[in-house]
Amino acid sequence: MTSTFLVYPSPPTGSNRRLELAGLDLWRMARIDNVFVYPSEINIDRLKEALSQTLSLWPFIAGRSRLDANEHYFIEMSDNPIPLVLFNDYDSVEWPFDSNVILDFYTNSLSTYLDEVRVTNLFDNKNDEPLVRLKLTHIIQSNEWILDVSWAHELGDAASCLNFSNTLSRLYQHMEPLEPLPIFERRLWKNDEIDPSLLSTMKHFRDAKPLEEMWKKFMIDQEAYDQVNLTGEDNITIQDALTAYIILTLNKYCYYNDDKRRILRMNISVNFRGVSDSIASTGQIGNAVFMMLSDDFKDPYSLSSIAKTIRQSIVKSRDSKFLERWLATADDAMRKMIHNNQLADLGFVPNEIIVNSNLRYDWANLVDFGYKNQCRFYTACQVHFISEYFVLIQYVKERHIYQEIEMVLK
Repeated sequence: MTSTFLVYPSPPTGSNRRLELAGLDLWRMARIDNVFVYPSEINIDRLKEALSQTLSLWPFIAGRSRLDANEHYFIEMSDNPIPLVLFNDYDSVEWPFDSNVILDFYTNSLSTYLDEVRVTNLFDNKNDEPLVRLKLTHIIQSNEWILDVSWAHELGDAASCLNFSNTLSRLYQHMEPLEPLPIFERRLWKNDEIDPSLLSTMKHFRDAKPLEEMWKKFMIDQEAYDQVNLTGEDNITIQDALTAYIILTLNKYCYYNDDKRRILRMNISVNFRGVSDSIASTGQIGNAVFMMLSDDFKDPYSLSSIAKTIRQSIVKSRDSKFLERWLATADDAMRKMIHNNQLADLGFVPNEIIVNSNLRYDWANLVDFGYKNQCRFYTACQVHFISEYFVLIQYVKERHIYQEIEMVLK
């Protein structure tokens, strides 16, 4: 049995204000689909009340996408409702998937548990597509409750989605939202800030291809490649060392004699919140990450060498002057890409790997709805030669690779 509730912000706070998106927000056709599994009841009335309160604090989410005649993209904060679907599953015995956080697109689809944002309808002014959709599934036989949050990527990145989800979880528990409070206004970049010399490091934008071609390529990648699960400031961090460990493992055991695939450099997603408030404050809700191409590893078979190169590249990328030039250039490239109806090419580049890490985001514990250490988190999708990793309930310290990581940190 399925029921759908339309949840409005209470009180409404949007007042039909329009907020223009930066070019960096224009990740068209992209969304974040997250699923949380709980061992017992999520009360639907409390959830609706918490969602209503959250939307009042986040009028940006209760808005609708708009596109004007000059190809400027907006979110109109129109206090529209967010759909919340409740599905009672009488057929399933229990949650069907194991502990792998990232589920395979073909063999372990999450689609049964999703009410997906229809991204093709966004920025079509004739449509009234919500920017966020929620679905709550109750598996009757096991009494497990599954919450799906489907999030349009134009709203913001994983950190933004987590901030929203955490606020919803806390208000459900009658707790105050965590600081910093969300800031929705974003910096709009100017043409005189662009540095064309940086385009050579932005292969994914420079080599953008027509939407249909990129979608076909994505679907082929999903079918052709298997998921591999590896156990596992100016100073090297655990994040750097874990990334280096993955690269080293691939180089030593998968690509040792493969000159085309041996990983010599990486494209890493870097969060630039807090570098400068004039760029993005710590409370920024938006796409406040960019993909930084590292220098070549001096020794692609040395854990220490790879980790140090990663850290040096991140330190360089967080210099505010460099960052302003890079972001303005990327912003312009993304606007041109969208104008030409193209998508970024995140496919295989010889000797490179893309790392988009969620290690810093403790999804399960920050969106636990009161079920401390009992929530399980899942997400969908994989792309060839992209490394994504997440915090599990068991911390990386408990795994044998931590001993090797400790050696690098020292």
